Amino acid sequence: MQVTVDIPNEIAAQVQARGLALETYLQALVASDAASPKLGLTRLGPGPYTPEEAGQNIRELRKGILLNGIRIKDLIEEGRKI
Repeated sequence: MQVTVDIPNEIAAQVQARGLALETYLQALVASDAASPKLGLTRLGPGPYTPEEAGQNIRELRKGILLNGIRIKDLIEEGRKI
């Protein structure tokens, strides 16, 4: 199937700066995304997410994040004790 897509010049330049042909990059991106169980919904932008998906996204994002050297998870646990 052939489609026409308008790609901003700056994005095309970034892909080409990596030594990739834009057409090849887009074909690989679509093929990879189509193989995903969610069919790209997380790549296309924010939600709507189910509460479970939102919770999982939050847990993934907060991994390894520190505030004054303390893990976010530990801060949350301290907050629950109060």
